[in-house]
Amino acid sequence: MQIRQATDADLEAMWRICQAVIAAGDGLPFSGDFDRETFRSHWFGPHTPFVAVSGTDILGMYKFGANYPGHGAHVASATYLVSPEAQGQGIGRALVQHSLAQAQDAGYMAMQFNYVVSTNAPAVELYKKLGFAIVGNLPKAFRHQQLGLVDAYVMFRFLASPDS
Repeated sequence: MQIRQATDADLEAMWRICQAVIAAGDGLPFSGDFDRETFRSHWFGPHTPFVAVSGTDILGMYKFGANYPGHGAHVASATYLVSPEAQGQGIGRALVQHSLAQAQDAGYMAMQFNYVVSTNAPAVELYKKLGFAIVGNLPKAFRHQQLGLVDAYVMFRFLASPDS
């Protein structure tokens, strides 16, 4: 598996992964009416998109950039998606580790995830194993398809010493 910066040629495969994750109903705040053009602007906008590929298959993706501009620009944020068929193969871990290295190389001091669905146990556990802590709880912030309203977390970790 290789992780590389995404190109326009990857858009269709990335869109299919996004649709599958939305349909699963427990990882993204977007609904079924999230359209392709909105997806394109969301993933190919101000953040940098990357894809995990094996041969010609795109297995997962992430985008990262500043969490906020200006006074918050030293903190990165990222969003990750793994194809449902490729989950459980270490692709999510590889994507997160790659993004942490990219963020550190780009000079970010920390990384923050603003909206991690509490019932997405594989993601929450992975982030914890990679040094993230839950620093905030958003009560009933996500409308889960099976469970109804569930919490979402804000998760955070430093990339370098906070005194740097």
